[in-house]
Amino acid sequence: MYKSIMKQLIIIVALLLSAGMVQAQGLGGYMLDSVYMLPEAKVTDRFKNDTDRYHYNQTKYYVTTILPYLNAATKLFIEVDNKVNEPGISRRERKAYVNAREEDMRLEFEERVKKLNVTQGTLLVKLIARQSELNIYKMLQEFKNPLTAVKWQTWARFNGLNLDKKYDPEEEPMLEHIMEDLGYPLPIGYRTSEYANGRL
Repeated sequence: MYKSIMKQLIIIVALLLSAGMVQAQGLGGYMLDSVYMLPEAKVTDRFKNDTDRYHYNQTKYYVTTILPYLNAATKLFIEVDNKVNEPGISRRERKAYVNAREEDMRLEFEERVKKLNVTQGTLLVKLIARQSELNIYKMLQEFKNPLTAVKWQTWARFNGLNLDKKYDPEEEPMLEHIMEDLGYPLPIGYRTSEYANGRL
């Protein structure tokens, strides 16, 4: 049952990423395909015990297994966002395009997403929120409807997630270390004064 619910949530989140959220939410000119280089800094800390070490290694393994889905969602987001923001595109054309890409997403990812466990699915949702810098609950309200948003928020809360909050890197130090180590620096939007001052 959990796998079925997780599969549905991941697909709907990936589809929302392909529905032009930049237009709805705004990223302040930030482009997901831009590169922002910072001096590399490695922070290491000894694990408190073998359990901590195991938890870290297990999480890193799970993250590496979901990176292809994260990369595909990010790439699709850029493609669709470029299309729906073309000058002169009508609302009907935008909707038809998004619906067509939604079907493409289902055909390409549905069977593979079924194989993810709940922990992998939860991490994927977190990382999609991280990379897009968006509030997933508001995305669901905007592109689906309020009842759908409430349904997924209820499921998320049951599984320790809050979709009605942007990803907070300070609350995920281990995940941040793993992402940095895998070559995924924190997106530039998190380095603005708004995030630095804790106003997510």
